[in-house]
Amino acid sequence: MNGGEDIISGVIADGGERLDKALASASGLSRERVKALMGEGRVELGGKPVSQGSLKPTAGTPFTIRVPAAIPSEAQAQDIPLTIAYEDEWLIVVDKPAGLVVHPAAGNLDGTLVNALLHHCKGQLSGIGGVARPGIVHRIDKDTSGLLVVAKSDKAHEGLARQFSDHSIERAYLAIVGGHPMPVAGTVSGTIARSNKDRKKMALIPDDEDTGRGKHSVTHYKTVKRLNGAALVECRLETGRTHQVRVHMASIGHGLLGDPAYGRIHAKVRAKLNNLDFHRQALHAAELGFIHPVTGEHLHFSAKLPADMEALLVELS
Repeated sequence: MNGGEDIISGVIADGGERLDKALASASGLSRERVKALMGEGRVELGGKPVSQGSLKPTAGTPFTIRVPAAIPSEAQAQDIPLTIAYEDEWLIVVDKPAGLVVHPAAGNLDGTLVNALLHHCKGQLSGIGGVARPGIVHRIDKDTSGLLVVAKSDKAHEGLARQFSDHSIERAYLAIVGGHPMPVAGTVSGTIARSNKDRKKMALIPDDEDTGRGKHSVTHYKTVKRLNGAALVECRLETGRTHQVRVHMASIGHGLLGDPAYGRIHAKVRAKLNNLDFHRQALHAAELGFIHPVTGEHLHFSAKLPADMEALLVELS
């Protein structure tokens, strides 16, 4: 054990085999568990983080897997108020408030969206996602507000997961960023991977510099409204990577207001944030569209800006 983690180290036994399969054999973990740990930046190959399970490393290459401490096998139902945008017998769409963690993890074992859903749905959540995170097919950050779809049946879970995998889900975010993006609309793309300088952060690297540890990402943005020292921007996602909007907007010099990890803003704008006691990234999942995985119906939902972001717009207007 090391800081609440199990460290599994070794070397690749046979060259030419898929990395996820080789690591599963060497570690005793399932391939799905290995791939999940890769996505969390917890797997290193030859001393460097790696996230691409299809890589075929050479025999003798050293690896390290950091397995986080186990969390309770079953999340507990808790009566936490939810704003429901849509619900049927197969799925539920929630308008998540900022500050609510999506699923239990170390440091947040209860008080999460999953705990609330277990109470609201009374046992009608898909189990495919694992006992600690039933029904969860995608996530938004704790301090991001907005729309999230959750599966209540295995069929819905599988169908939604496929749509997220093939990037056919429609997602649009509203963000308040520092400065005025020029051009006013454009596309940001590149590989998003764990930062070499800070393992808690993600970083954008050019596709031609990728060493197999990151994932391709694309965001289309447009300025909705110019503000004093800032702008309201709509970001439509082709892909859904960890911190994608936050990383992409910061990469073009217009980080999100209130973002503790990626935002760098002018002192005058920071003062306005302090006046409002606004201390979270100004990001809201405003639109969500998908094909219903059971009925085949096209569903589209919109969620208005929460009160704190509306107040920030007024302050900056």
